[in-house]
Amino acid sequence: MDPRPAATAVNADARPAVTVRDVRPEDVPTLVRFVHELAEYEREPESCLLTEQQLHAALFGDRPAVFGHVAEVDGVVAGTALWFMTFSTWTGVHGMHLEDLYVSPSHRRFGIARALLARLAATCAARGWARLEWAVLDWNTPALDFYATLSSTPQDGWTTHRVDGDALAALAARDR
Repeated sequence: MDPRPAATAVNADARPAVTVRDVRPEDVPTLVRFVHELAEYEREPESCLLTEQQLHAALFGDRPAVFGHVAEVDGVVAGTALWFMTFSTWTGVHGMHLEDLYVSPSHRRFGIARALLARLAATCAARGWARLEWAVLDWNTPALDFYATLSSTPQDGWTTHRVDGDALAALAARDR
């Protein structure tokens, strides 16, 4: 978890104050709902199987594998960033992979996603980590346009691969 206290940013355009803090156990039901809403937006609601028990164990179990921050507006959780550590054998240091960035529709355009990403970048910098990376669907133009404002660099020439379901079981069966 981030050892720094929560930061509050007030936007000069009369936007609401946004407070970014570490995820707490009581946030889990909201975060699970957000993940399911994100799956719906990404056109794969049937693929999202996440439960409150699973996310709670991943975030707060004996050996947490997932970490997260939430953004609050007027005490209401309005957005989240869920991430995990990576390691670059080329740079020899850790990095961060942002798994999910989500802002509730009623809270969009208030700078919440930018505040969450700024906190993640600050966490990376404070820990001496080399990278903050994420994936975005190629049809998600609003997200691509937003990420361009952050000077992020699309990783052209790289294709993400995945093995899951029956293919994962078949590949695992080859381990003798």
